[in-house]
Parts: sequence; C-alpha cells; structure tokens
Amino acid sequence: MDKEETIKMFDMTDYYIGLGLALCSSGFIGASFIIKKKALVQISLSSGRRAANGGYGYLSNWLWWFGLSMMALGEVFNFAAYAFAPASVVTPLGALSVIVAAILSSKYLNEQLNLLAKIGCFMCIIGSTVMVIHSPKEEQVDTLEDLLQKLTEPGFIIYTSIMLIIIFSIFFYFGPRYGSSNVIVYVIMCSTSGSLTVMWCKGLGLAIRETISGQSEFTNWLTYIFIVLLITFVCIQMNYLNKALDTFNTSVVTPVYYVMFTTLVITASAILFKEWEHLQLNDIIGIICGFLITVTAIFMLNTFRDVDMSRSHFAWRTRQPITRKSTIEESAQTSALIKNNTQYGTRNV
Repeated sequence: MDKEETIKMFDMTDYYIGLGLALCSSGFIGASFIIKKKALVQISLSSGRRAANGGYGYLSNWLWWFGLSMMALGEVFNFAAYAFAPASVVTPLGALSVIVAAILSSKYLNEQLNLLAKIGCFMCIIGSTVMVIHSPKEEQVDTLEDLLQKLTEPGFIIYTSIMLIIIFSIFFYFGPRYGSSNVIVYVIMCSTSGSLTVMWCKGLGLAIRETISGQSEFTNWLTYIFIVLLITFVCIQMNYLNKALDTFNTSVVTPVYYVMFTTLVITASAILFKEWEHLQLNDIIGIICGFLITVTAIFMLNTFRDVDMSRSHFAWRTRQPITRKSTIEESAQTSALIKNNTQYGTRNV
C-alpha cells in the first residue's frame, strides 16, 4: 500500500468542533486569569499570607474558586478540543485568551490598554487565523496501541526526561531562590508541566472518544495512567501559575506563559504525534509566520501596555504645524534677497 493511502484525514466536522471548543476554552481561561488575580489582590490587601510566600488563603476565597471554576470549564473545553483537532491547532488558539485577559484587566484591574495594545489584539487574531488555515489535517494516532508505541519512541522519552529534569530543578533549587524575582522561573515550570499535560490530555481524549464509539478503553491500564499523570501535572501547573500571578503583573505573566507553553506543546506534538510529517512547505511556512505574528502581537501587548499612547494623542500630533529646518543654501538665498530689496533698506555687510 502506498504511503499516500495510509494517511487518514480528520473528519472536517470533528475538526471544526475542535476549533469551536478551543475558542470557547480561550474565553473562559482568559476570564479566569482576571478573576483569580482579583481574588489574590483582595487577599493581599486583607493582610493574608500571599500565594507567592507559600500561603493558601485563596482556598477560602469564593472569588478565587469562581475563577478556578471558570478555568476548569475552559480546560474541559480545551480537553475536548484535543480529542477532535490536532494539538498544533488547539494550543496556538490559546492566544485568544491573552486578548480576553488584556481587555478584562484594563476594565477590572485598572491596567492600561493603549492603541498599540489594541493593535496587538488584532494581530493575535490574524496570527491565529493564519495558523488555523495552514494547520495539519491528517490524523496520526487512531488507537491507544498506536499511542503507546509512540510514547516509547526514543525522541519522546528524551523530551520527557528533559522536561522532568527542568521541573525537579525548579522545584528544589531555582524556584525557592529566584522565583520571586524572575518571572521566567515560575512560567517555565508552568510551561514544561503544561506541555506534558497536553500529551496526557490528548491520550485520555483518544480513550474517551474510542469508548464513545463502542470500543471501551477503560479496561486498558494506559487510560488510568493518563488520568493519574493528568491530575498530577495539572496540580503542578496550577500551583505555580498562582504563584506567578500573585508575584508579577498579569500583562507580563500571560504573554510569556503563552509563548513558552505554545512553543513546548508544538515541539512535544511534533515529536510524539508527528502532526507536521505530511505538511507541504507552504503550510509549514504559513504556520511559522502565523506563530511569529502572534508572538509579536503578544509582546506588543506586554511591552507597550504602560506607554501613554492613544488615538487622540496621534490626532493632536497631526494638527500641529509642520516646520522644516532650512538648508544653508536656502538661508543664503533669503539673505541675498533681503539685501537687494529696496523695501528692506540698504545694509552694509
């Protein structure tokens, strides 16, 4: 059988269901960032022990639990999306949660959203759209047996080992020493554990989809391994995300987390599921360009967020008279004209 005949395409109905679920997920997750941040601010103002200092006062705050519920609902949608669409499509759409967080933070956290930040939001939408258009449409894993075979390949074992080394290094050494002063430390912890979470999520979603289709996978030991790993890594991810949000500005945490998380998920997906294997060169270039546009937009949201810049500012500039410095030659010509013109009188130079 030719290689072309072995490629199984995604059902486009399932594909668009996955996209819709991913969009809903971004909305809920983006809102949850703001709600949880609002709760953490309330706790810090009430002289409670902050999450960054090891406090768990947020566990008794109803607003934090509401934010967590929003995030959980978003993750459920996100989890379902992975069962219908490729991870390299679902994950980049998380950029839309950055837009939601940016808009809501300007309204409820009094964080500024200027003209360039709004342009960044628009660029996020453009970049995400480009990635969806050029995304892979081939389905690479059909059963848990195929997935188990891919999990034991050397490439994914090496990737997982590197991620675990980073997680343990941050947990025992870098986190306690540098976590409160450098946003990268906590965000790397969230991103590395999150990239593995997506892989377990994809596997569990595959098991559930097969069970719904009539072939029960809950008698398969691999399904329960996925459940345990998923719960463990989600707990790690949420704990360090709380610390990052409590220590640093939302406009810093959200974009940096998106860039690192998305990059690692795409890398892990390429290694495990090989979703890029059958892409044409123009699609690969399109996805890379879309991702770079999105990354640029997110850093625009972050870098220029506090700059005093608005549309009225530019309008004021355009109303100012335009002045131009005269050249030496023009000055000499003006001087000669004045000297020779009788209405200015005669001047002895």
